Amino acid sequence: MSDQTPQQTLAQLTADLAGIESVVDIKALQAELADLQAQASDPHLWDDQFRAQATTTRLARVEAEISTLTSLRKRLDDAAVLIDLAAEERDDSTLAEAEKELLTLRPVIDELQVRTLLSGEFDQRDALVTIRAEAGGVDAADWAEMVLRMYLRYCERHGWKTEVYETSYAEEAGIKSVTFAVKAPYAYGTLSVEQGTHRLVRISPFDSQSRRHTSFAGVEVVPVVEQTDDIEIPDDDLRVDVYRSSGPGGQGVNTTDSAVRITHLPTNIVVACQNERSQLQNRATAMAILKSRLLEKRRQEERARLDELRGDSAGSWGTQMRSYVLHPYQMVKDVRTGQETGNTSAVLDGDLDDFIAAAIRWRKVQGA
Repeated sequence: MSDQTPQQTLAQLTADLAGIESVVDIKALQAELADLQAQASDPHLWDDQFRAQATTTRLARVEAEISTLTSLRKRLDDAAVLIDLAAEERDDSTLAEAEKELLTLRPVIDELQVRTLLSGEFDQRDALVTIRAEAGGVDAADWAEMVLRMYLRYCERHGWKTEVYETSYAEEAGIKSVTFAVKAPYAYGTLSVEQGTHRLVRISPFDSQSRRHTSFAGVEVVPVVEQTDDIEIPDDDLRVDVYRSSGPGGQGVNTTDSAVRITHLPTNIVVACQNERSQLQNRATAMAILKSRLLEKRRQEERARLDELRGDSAGSWGTQMRSYVLHPYQMVKDVRTGQETGNTSAVLDGDLDDFIAAAIRWRKVQGA
């Protein structure tokens, strides 16, 4: 357990958890919990379904947050008892048990510490992630699909629910684009640092001469829109097209024209949804995606104006943000933070915690 004694490790973790509890303000959370429980018990709550859904969702998240902090506090207290008991009885097995528990607690508390840095207006929200194949032809389409798997595995590792709304498949292999939702507390704040261009260098499996190719995939992350957001869209600003859902190679996966594509004419933003059998449901989901994109566009425009007023020429920290080199050597490196690893297979299997934590800390320092 590093060079620290179990007692020193325990003291450090206890201090770290106290700092997290202070930032989170657990007393305020408990007061919010009581208020939400009172709202949830109102027999008229479901008269307004949007309000009811927002209330119950927030209630579940506050309960989970308090439960996590309470559980960590209890586990630290139990570890302290074990350490004291081991010292009194000179019991190496009890001390080993305590050390094992502290080793388990360290990454959990580290992750919560990073999350306390997420204080942006929308950071607590669910996220909408769009991945697009960029330069690189069929390799780029294949790379976009690899990036999709990487993020789905990352979410799976964290127990985060995901839902794919729309996938546009490429002809030969891979995908042109995909949009999916990540439904978890702080999903937007956490994944927003992944926005930008991801660059892959490898021997192309699609090149008969086995030459090295460079391909690019773009990642966009926006916060999910909520009922309280002031996003009004006149019907005249929309063009709605319906079509039949398709799978890889253009294969039809639905016998009805249930998929919906919406174009926002003033901005030319195009969104689509094909995951539901009902055209009505797909339209509602596509509208929610469009509102989220417009909300993010408005936020970026406001930030750009502030950057201009401050004379900040480095306002856009996106663009190329990470390189994945599989040949002639193995390396994943974040061009913003300098974070790197030679274990490329682990990263592509969703082991992104160190990269995301470093990027969140970097962004905080940048004031971005």
